[in-house]
Amino acid sequence: MTTEITRSGQRAADAESAAATTASALTTSAAFPALVRTASGKIPVVAASAPPKFNWRKRYARYLRLTDFIVLTLVVFGTQFSWLGMHKLIEMPIPALPGLTSYTMLSVVVVLLWMMVLALNDTRSDRVIGVGTAEYKRIFDASFMLFGVIAIAAFLLKVEIARGYLLIALPSGVAALFIERWIWRRWLARQRAKGEYSARVLLVGSERSVAHTARELKRAKGAGYRIVGACIPTGRIAGQLTDTDIPVMGSVNSVERAIEVTGADTVVITSTDELGPQRVKQVSWALEAGRQHLVLAPSITDIAGPRIHMRPVSGLPLMHVETPRFSPGQRFVKRMMDLFGSLFIVTLLSPVLLVLAAIVKVSSPGPVIYKQTRIGRHGREFQMLKFRSMVVGAEHLLDDLIEQQDLGNEVQFKMKDDPRVTKVGRVMRKFSLDELPQLFNVLGGSMSLVGPRPPIQREVDQYADHVHRRFLVKPGITGLWQVSGRSTLSWDDSVRLDLSYVENWSVMGDIVILLKTGKAALFPGDTAS
Repeated sequence: MTTEITRSGQRAADAESAAATTASALTTSAAFPALVRTASGKIPVVAASAPPKFNWRKRYARYLRLTDFIVLTLVVFGTQFSWLGMHKLIEMPIPALPGLTSYTMLSVVVVLLWMMVLALNDTRSDRVIGVGTAEYKRIFDASFMLFGVIAIAAFLLKVEIARGYLLIALPSGVAALFIERWIWRRWLARQRAKGEYSARVLLVGSERSVAHTARELKRAKGAGYRIVGACIPTGRIAGQLTDTDIPVMGSVNSVERAIEVTGADTVVITSTDELGPQRVKQVSWALEAGRQHLVLAPSITDIAGPRIHMRPVSGLPLMHVETPRFSPGQRFVKRMMDLFGSLFIVTLLSPVLLVLAAIVKVSSPGPVIYKQTRIGRHGREFQMLKFRSMVVGAEHLLDDLIEQQDLGNEVQFKMKDDPRVTKVGRVMRKFSLDELPQLFNVLGGSMSLVGPRPPIQREVDQYADHVHRRFLVKPGITGLWQVSGRSTLSWDDSVRLDLSYVENWSVMGDIVILLKTGKAALFPGDTAS
């Protein structure tokens, strides 16, 4: 018995000595300034940078609350002034509405109710701000719900409220809120580029899944996820995650202590094979309600919110992923958007189209419009129209330039200084002006304003089977690929973006892409060619 006790004590001393040696080595490392033990004293974790001294979520919500109030006050009272006149701001009573003796009081009530529904619909939640369309959708839904209730109440109570007052205030208020939130998004993006106003994320899972999630989160800096550490099964200390600069904070059993040391407010579990359901529960129980968050990152990617539905069954959170559906109603809505949108743009830009046509005609010999056979919906061929930006017979010179390609990817050919492009064509391509004749393709029904890039047959011949899903919808003048990097994208990224669009199409998504396209065309940077 004495011998066993002695051996046990010797093992404990050896373990303590080894831990002390590791701690000493890591403490002297410039990359990892401090070493902290877990509660058990067995698994060390590395201290990261200090957490922020303020709650950025609450601060940003206060900013939004203040500017929302200012915007709504200006819009509602501005509508009252413009519609009813300055001299009626105080004295105009509202018939059959006891307690409200003037439109001024009604405007005060409308502003307060509008602020309330925006809060109840979580339009300032950190889960929707910064990226995506959910923030705008919630504003739109809350605003229309409010004015719908006001209109129904006025009808039932037979209250005579000036119709123009409501009809102007609603769309003006929604538009003003959209612009205000867009301005705030630009400010937030600049802050997040500096690493501020972002969630401090601790990644937990297998090394492979953690590395994949880290790459995706770093690519989308505007989403506001700043990675401060990782916990992986091996729990390597005094090192970083392979091919990244992310410090390893210990094994998956040291999550709670790693949260404390790094100041992480968000735990992202990238895979559960190494943790198990009970361990995930323990991690969630250790988080501080309202301040710390748990995120489960499923292995499926590029699936948008409308296709995902959670359904708890006997305590199991089943995640239903709907297959992509394109109903006749959806196709009709998209066609009407294409028809009226392209008709409006053609009418608006008709002088520009005529000037560009004249410039192309006099700048180099050849036709003004270049027609190229492209592959459209369901694999059908169509003639895509463009202003000619290259010399005549440019397609016959392609084979000689393949080895000189310095942009694009393994399927799509691009060159930064393509010798086939004319001087005028180079300017038009930079600002996407050569694409404008495709508006007539949209009017004719062979293309859409927004959709996957229309490929040529040579590219289609190189497609893998799954890439053919791009042909479920009409190709577009613009799309996710064009507002996400264009010529700088790899082939895999181009496919991923196109398939993501096809499988998650929405009206609001199209509107956002069109707005981003305008910005990308005016300020193309280095992504255009």
